[in-house]
Amino acid sequence: MTSQTPDIPTADQIRRAPKVLLHDHLDGGLRPGTIIDLADATGYTSLPEREPDKLGIWFREAADSGSLERYLETFAHTCAVMQTREALVRVAAECAEDLAEDGVVYAEVRYAPEQHLEKGLTLEEVVEAVNEGFRLGERRARESGHRIRVGALLTAMRHAARALEIAELANRYRDNGVVGFDIAGAEAGFPPTRHLDAFEYLKRENNHFTIHAGEAFGLPSIWQALQWCGADRLGHGVRIIDDIQVAEDGTVTLGRLAAYVRDKRVPLELCPTSNLQTGAAASYAEHPIGLLRSLHFRATVNTDNRLMSGTSMSREFELLTETFGYTLDDMQWFTVNAMKSAFIPFDERLAMISDVIKPGYAELKSEWLFRQTVTTSGSVPKTP
Repeated sequence: MTSQTPDIPTADQIRRAPKVLLHDHLDGGLRPGTIIDLADATGYTSLPEREPDKLGIWFREAADSGSLERYLETFAHTCAVMQTREALVRVAAECAEDLAEDGVVYAEVRYAPEQHLEKGLTLEEVVEAVNEGFRLGERRARESGHRIRVGALLTAMRHAARALEIAELANRYRDNGVVGFDIAGAEAGFPPTRHLDAFEYLKRENNHFTIHAGEAFGLPSIWQALQWCGADRLGHGVRIIDDIQVAEDGTVTLGRLAAYVRDKRVPLELCPTSNLQTGAAASYAEHPIGLLRSLHFRATVNTDNRLMSGTSMSREFELLTETFGYTLDDMQWFTVNAMKSAFIPFDERLAMISDVIKPGYAELKSEWLFRQTVTTSGSVPKTP
């Protein structure tokens, strides 16, 4: 008799499974070959390597330092080649294509418009170029037999003073490709409360926003993001583990903040590989996602920066299945969590869950049961 619980999925099943991505940086996901092409086209001569394979390795090794500040330095090179309309269109289109090829059916990709103005583009021109690229990538993905929808999150930098301006920009384009707002950059010394005017504006406009919090800095960053700023989601939020105690006998005690995050179903945009690189977790086995999953927090799986982490959504799930023994049911749980937490209207989220995600996982589970039946009986079951 075969088990009715699907086993750990294969790499092929993980790749084909419908996935939802909420935390991915446009300037952290370029193809190494594209960086070299754009550097040649724009006259940028400071790349550390000139061969795609070597350049990809350099980004991963430079980011794998255990320091968020060192990790962020790698973006100087990617942003340097993303200063023209043509470059932004290409990078955004390739982003959508790469995610779709990896089985991502819905993605929210974030970028900071203020970082792409060095060659004379306006903020509006940056947004329109990226939107054009995402739509182009979606069309190309459909032509290749994949489906994906990409929404943009406009990011303001924590250390700068343009958050309100970027929030207003996000609001102007909210019905034209932009689904929300974010702040990013080094947490230490740059609390989200520096940008309260932007968050108050977005709340008045009934708009959505997430805040990078609880990655390199701890519980105060999370508390401020939620209680002072009113964030809808936490970008990373992995340090919520600091408010959870596990006794030697396995008894778990949640502090007031952790209990609030769980009770309120605050989505956590967890990025396992990136968290290891920046020192927020020591190993995959020690990553808080395992405990947060078992405690039923609103945990989601994300890539953060695919280039710097040498990762993809499929790779993240492969690592998690190897580490925690996650099944297709677990993958579906994380994916539905993410889709519930997306910044698009409720009916559209529900349609994605009902029409795309659940049927996709049901098909994969049926494949597994079919293989188990064949393995156990030694023959192919007859169709009725």
